Amino acid sequence: MKGALIVNLGSPNSTSVKDVKNYLDEFLMDERVIDTPYLIRAFVVKGIILNTRPKKSAEAYKKIWWPEGSPLIVLSERLHKKVQQNSDIPVELAMRYGNPSIKSGIQKLADKGVTEILLLPLYPQFAMATTETIVVLANKIVKKDFPHIKITDVPAFYNKTDYVDVLSNSIQKHLEEVKPDHLLFSYHGVPERHIKKSDITNSHCKIDGSCCNTPSAAHEFCYRHQCYQTTKNVAEKLNLKEGTYSTSFQSRLGRDPWLQPYTDLTIDNFAKNGIKNLAVVTPAFVSDCLETLEEIGMEAKHSFEENGGEHFSTIPCLNDNNDWANTVANWINNWSKK
Repeated sequence: MKGALIVNLGSPNSTSVKDVKNYLDEFLMDERVIDTPYLIRAFVVKGIILNTRPKKSAEAYKKIWWPEGSPLIVLSERLHKKVQQNSDIPVELAMRYGNPSIKSGIQKLADKGVTEILLLPLYPQFAMATTETIVVLANKIVKKDFPHIKITDVPAFYNKTDYVDVLSNSIQKHLEEVKPDHLLFSYHGVPERHIKKSDITNSHCKIDGSCCNTPSAAHEFCYRHQCYQTTKNVAEKLNLKEGTYSTSFQSRLGRDPWLQPYTDLTIDNFAKNGIKNLAVVTPAFVSDCLETLEEIGMEAKHSFEENGGEHFSTIPCLNDNNDWANTVANWINNWSKK
């Protein structure tokens, strides 16, 4: 019997400092998020970050928290409900960090008699800290606790026509409403070393502006290439004029070089250089969360206006968009018939 498990990032159980600290501990101690040797990672995370950041992060979560709970969790649950309604097989929802856990999702499917699972990380682009960590953990859990279950994972879907169509249509509706001077595609950043670590050729990725445009097997696991290709796909679909859109990367952490250009500096420069009406879309996320609602929707908006900008709008993620839910259900149904 077949079943599907859709997996998102996760969220603290509440906005309390304790719950946020527990969540950050699980998240930042993941070796694919902070990819340093364990002792160094433990010193940085447990010795420094967890003694300073939870309180600040808890305040940020309070700004965006809904009466029903974490926006990311609530939106993921809504998506899951719609996907299940349109799927021919059982579908469960899990989070990489926090609850509901990947193990609990697999257990629910196993309890229904499922012996073959389609694992769908809800990330359009591949990255060590997103897609890979979900796939690795799910397979580890299955090997240990569910050896009779077979897992098939869905690769990054940034280039799938139906996904591009749904994303483009969602963006188009917003553009028609706000008519911005410029559209910024802001993706979650990763350290540059993650890009090179994921290079299966061990030689292609130079992060020099040309490698992402030069065909290579490395692109299958290159987050930077896949982000720029997502922008290109949407721009072509919407016939966006050159110069009216651009790509940047947000949410950097620490002092190591991360993918550039940085979103915060890019937005400030737009305001200082005469862009009065700016729209920002965040296609690395399929569900609105702290990074989209607070970092972009509040902090970046405030900074843009402080530097001379007048109209700042954020384009919602796909969330539980009906077309998006139908697309995910179609992927599941097509797999189930194989």
